[in-house]
Amino acid sequence: MKIADSGRPAEVLLVEDNEDDVIITRRGFNKSDLPVNLHRVENGEECMQFLRKTGQYADAPTPDLILLDLNMPVKDGREVLAEIVADEQLRRLAVVVLTTSESDQDLLTMYDLRCSSYILKPVDFKEFQQVIKYIGEYWFTIVVLPNGSSD
Repeated sequence: MKIADSGRPAEVLLVEDNEDDVIITRRGFNKSDLPVNLHRVENGEECMQFLRKTGQYADAPTPDLILLDLNMPVKDGREVLAEIVADEQLRRLAVVVLTTSESDQDLLTMYDLRCSSYILKPVDFKEFQQVIKYIGEYWFTIVVLPNGSSD
């Protein structure tokens, strides 16, 4: 079932250490007119705690979509995606890499690790908001995702 047809807000986990990018992402989802609960963690270690529902994230919802930055402190996005795909309970989660990295090696590595999409963050504020709006519209009105948020 498409999230937009389910009657519930989409659960999105934003894994991002840059506060400006967090603000732009929130505004982009707000412009989409889709109900979205945006959760944010600042690094890969917190992301894995959120996904595994440990520590302060014991009551965290299972995200319908993860927006994953690559370059973060503590544990970067490459390490996070490798852990996600190696975990039987997490490997079906939709992970969109949202990054400034134009590295061919990063691109290939992330697709080798089965990321759902690889999107370059636009430098322009309005373009970035538009990309987020499009992400929400695509993932929550067109794509059928596994029902992972019924917990």
